[in-house]
Amino acid sequence: MGSLKRPPALAVGQRVRFEGQIRGVLEVTAQAAVLEDTETPHRVVALIDLFETADFEILFQPERMPLPPSGLLETFAPDVMKRALWWEGHILEVLHGLPPGVEPGTPPRPGYGPGTSVTSRQKTKAAELAALGHEIKSGAVGLRRRRYTEDGLVGLARLVDHRSVRKRKEFGDTPDAVIEAMRQAIKEGVETSTRNGAYLIWRTGEILRENGGDLAELPSRRTLYRLLDRLAAGTHTTGSAVTRRSKAHGAAAPFGELTVSAPGEVMQIDSTPLDVMVRLDDGVVGKVELTGMIDVASRTLTAAVLRPTTKSVDASVLLARTVTPELMRPGWIDALKMSRSVLPHRRLLTIDERLEHAAAKPVIVPEMIVCDHGKVFVSHNFRASCRFLEIDFQPTHKGSPFEKGHIEKMLGSVATMFAQFLPGYTGRNTDHRGRHPEEENLWSLPELQDLLDEWIVAKWQNRPHEGLRDPDHPGRLFTPNQRYAALVEACGYVPVALSGQDYIELLPAAWRAVNSYGIRINNRTYDAPELGPMRRRDSGITAKRGLWEVHRDPYDVSRVWVRNHRGSGEWVQATWKYLNRAPVPFGDLAWDHVSHQLPKATEEELAEAVAALLTRAHAGPDRPTAKKSRKAATAKKDRRVAARTKATTPTAAATPPPPSTQNELAPHESAEGDETMAEVIPLGLFDPLEDPWKRS
Repeated sequence: MGSLKRPPALAVGQRVRFEGQIRGVLEVTAQAAVLEDTETPHRVVALIDLFETADFEILFQPERMPLPPSGLLETFAPDVMKRALWWEGHILEVLHGLPPGVEPGTPPRPGYGPGTSVTSRQKTKAAELAALGHEIKSGAVGLRRRRYTEDGLVGLARLVDHRSVRKRKEFGDTPDAVIEAMRQAIKEGVETSTRNGAYLIWRTGEILRENGGDLAELPSRRTLYRLLDRLAAGTHTTGSAVTRRSKAHGAAAPFGELTVSAPGEVMQIDSTPLDVMVRLDDGVVGKVELTGMIDVASRTLTAAVLRPTTKSVDASVLLARTVTPELMRPGWIDALKMSRSVLPHRRLLTIDERLEHAAAKPVIVPEMIVCDHGKVFVSHNFRASCRFLEIDFQPTHKGSPFEKGHIEKMLGSVATMFAQFLPGYTGRNTDHRGRHPEEENLWSLPELQDLLDEWIVAKWQNRPHEGLRDPDHPGRLFTPNQRYAALVEACGYVPVALSGQDYIELLPAAWRAVNSYGIRINNRTYDAPELGPMRRRDSGITAKRGLWEVHRDPYDVSRVWVRNHRGSGEWVQATWKYLNRAPVPFGDLAWDHVSHQLPKATEEELAEAVAALLTRAHAGPDRPTAKKSRKAATAKKDRRVAARTKATTPTAAATPPPPSTQNELAPHESAEGDETMAEVIPLGLFDPLEDPWKRS
């Protein structure tokens, strides 16, 4: 039984083998094909006879040409396009035997019918046009046919007017050696200070001479300046040095995107100076640093802290605040509660009851933290905190801020959306700074921190973000809270908040001996009755020579926590022995400042000196004299140190009083005489082990 076989497909333009010759296919009908022949102009062969021939074979099948660049048609003048369209009708008749737009069934004109070759049609068309008054030869018709086959209508338009699509040189007639020399001069200026165009042109000539080039190749200075403008476009060669370095060290390849599908999968952390003047204490004005952490998946700003100087412990505290619920503050409206937001409050409340009084900001536990190579983030303390919480620590490549672009953009958004509305805004640089911003009615650091926290909950978390578009509906934007709620539904994310014990674990550690008088750290003695079983005993930690692990907060030296290695690992709180001499908790900054003034002083003397420093700074400076003395300069430094120390002191959550509408009295204009002194209220001590939700 024979098998059925589909007959081969035959088309015009193919080359076939038939009766020992290679022939071209001129025309194909339903029953026959017109082939080329060496003895006659053409030969008509029935398809059934052609396919049954023993040596029949299709040797060559023309491939479809790529689509012509039709977008270039807009570059031609209307009269050129009119002429090209006129030629298109004639070329189509040469190719297919019929002009465009004829009715179906219309027979070809004489000279264009079946059996005529393309060459004969070209001759017929040339004679026809000559009769109409167009002097053109058969070869010119063939040229236009080939151009139309290759480039379509654009090919015909180019033959009419080639000037519209003629490509010009990128830099004109300037020699390549001059171009390369100027590029080298621009590249040399990436890491150096900013210079103007005159230097770059001079340096171009020097590089050309050093490479053995001819200075006569240099064009005119006007041409060199135009060349410099084109080569330096977008590089800030004569602009900001910071921006120039950032552009030069940017990514050469296309920017990629890290796909994240769950909150905390990738988080980024960074710090930057905040462009706002802050009143630190008693008229001492300074700037602070903003350290923030953002979740890439939901764009949630999980935590942001303001400090005069960012240290590694601040990064650890920021990490602690990220995994701790944000409490509602007195004075905040009910709309800022998590229970009133789009967040899945009821579902999360079954996991952590502390979320009942939380603000509308998600609690996100990081899985990976991306940061730069700042000493604060690559410090041992921050790395240890990440290891403790089982967080992957991923630093970026050096000089590659684009690898953590989300936090960089967020820090810039804080300046444009929050900082510029505050009194004392300084702008991003000195060119944007006004006159005497330090004389405006400035906020204090605790007040500014409260304002920032409220702004994050009220504004940032409820603002539609450009990077949070719905993939199915690109026109819709999500807010960070909405995105977090959607991700929780999609991936089943469960946050686990930080406990008080974990907070102490994040503080920096030191190893000390427990003596009969207590523990001594930086000339300070800490003691507590619970240290009795540890006194003059070995902790059992051989690697630390039997010393005891002590954790402390550098911004509050009033107490430390000692781990009981001989027990179950619980924390024992020890208080500073001379705390009653300094009722305000102060940090290492103030203590080290006084220690340098009294290098051999006793601990009691140091405590009294620190208390006197804070009292002297609180009282304000003396009336100015005609000549500043060295003692006056020292007093000013004392006040600055005291102010930066007080600015980092933890305060109880309270409603920040609004800035006064009247100018405050200068320190030397304070009231004197018979005015009654205000009652001094001692500052409460922060206890991380206390449950903040049980406070009355």
